Amino acid sequence: MSFQTFLRAIEKGLPLPVYLLYASEPFFQREAIAAIKRLVPQEERDFNLSLFDISLSAEENLSFEQILDIANTIPFFGKRRFVVISGNLQKLSKKDIKRLDAYILNPASGSVFMILHDGLFKKEMRERFSTLKPIPLDIRESEIPYWIKQRAGMKDLEISDEASDYLIGLIGPDMGLLSAEIEKISLLGKKRIDVDDISDIIAGGRTYSIFDLVNALREKDSERVFKIYKTLRETAEDYSLIGALNWQYGRNLISGDRPTRNEYFFRLFELLNRADIDIKSSGRNFPMEYLLIRLLRLQEGRSPSW
Repeated sequence: MSFQTFLRAIEKGLPLPVYLLYASEPFFQREAIAAIKRLVPQEERDFNLSLFDISLSAEENLSFEQILDIANTIPFFGKRRFVVISGNLQKLSKKDIKRLDAYILNPASGSVFMILHDGLFKKEMRERFSTLKPIPLDIRESEIPYWIKQRAGMKDLEISDEASDYLIGLIGPDMGLLSAEIEKISLLGKKRIDVDDISDIIAGGRTYSIFDLVNALREKDSERVFKIYKTLRETAEDYSLIGALNWQYGRNLISGDRPTRNEYFFRLFELLNRADIDIKSSGRNFPMEYLLIRLLRLQEGRSPSW
């Protein structure tokens, strides 16, 4: 089960009466709610879409019993009613948990009841809601290209596989940044997006990408490595470049495009992780430059130590 499972359920119009979703990243919680909203025509949202945050106080929210009453109400216009509750399920009282259990066993036929849990779904919760199949919304890196295509499709765009990979190479696996860039791309007025389109609008026509940086490292061309990095940092933060390097080397690992030394990728990702910590904690001066030097030495077959 994965975020891709949720997107496929959305494509089918959410045919089941009850769904249990969970996410630890607020971005994906917002994405899920936005996707559910899109299933309800604008003119029906006031009547057939209800959103509730169970983490709010009793003064700010309806009681859980009242929320379930809304789910059991016949929808307007003969359509389906969508009721979404979000928040940490562990904050529900035992009485409300019993009410929820009873509803799950006998859900309203005219409603889609969405439970969006805030946080990881622990073992005891899985046991409690064993009649449902929880769907995680926190996306795996391998699903990012699929997500990009889905996101672009919502904008009536078709994005090529090469353009999707290129976008990730430029931005890294930061979903918020990727979403913002897809929004930019949608303003081009094109129906199909290729690599050149992304290079023009995101990279500002620059001639280098994260692919070029990885190739320069592989070729042990230190002058070219730092020339490319100087260009990339004009339009990207160091932490984004770390994410993009992680993504690109991860793709190489999956494809089998790697040196014969068994410890190479272990050391490589160790260096990337350490640089990421240095950048976020300000633990080292010029952390990105230091990383590139270590990666060049690693490529030469040395065994750098911190």
